Amino acid sequence: MPVRTALRAAIPAMVLGVCLSGCSLLKSTPEPDADAAGRPAASADAAEATAGGTGAEAGEPAPSEVRDAFAGLQATLDETCTPGAGDCAYFLGRVDDELDRLDEAMKADPQGPEHFKEPLAWIATLNTALDGDPSAPNLEKHKDDLVGTRDRVNTWMQDHPEDYR
Repeated sequence: MPVRTALRAAIPAMVLGVCLSGCSLLKSTPEPDADAAGRPAASADAAEATAGGTGAEAGEPAPSEVRDAFAGLQATLDETCTPGAGDCAYFLGRVDDELDRLDEAMKADPQGPEHFKEPLAWIATLNTALDGDPSAPNLEKHKDDLVGTRDRVNTWMQDHPEDYR
């Protein structure tokens, strides 16, 4: 993997690490109304809003999950590979993983899967073609399908900025 590509892959992890370590330093003492873990106690209004069906119930991704998953997919836009040259396994595996992550986030989004009907259909078609085989040879075989699906989903999302901003 070229150094530049390795750096592109490592930078988001480093930024996340810095953010997480900084966040933990900011909150070193619990607030007076905090529970034993230092989290603020939930208000009756917050509990009522969650019970009201906002989609942020236990186990479901928050609305920003689609945004975050889409950002991961967009991070692959400037990358490519040459089948047979040995540089495709990581790239195509990453595109496949990011599409799967976006698929899960869209299905769990409060707007419901019907809102994301087209991109979910494209991802489903890709998954049918991949037939559950994430091996490098199979991903290389379906490189055009993977990259094409990524690009179609990206274009669709660009036309729906309310879903990722």
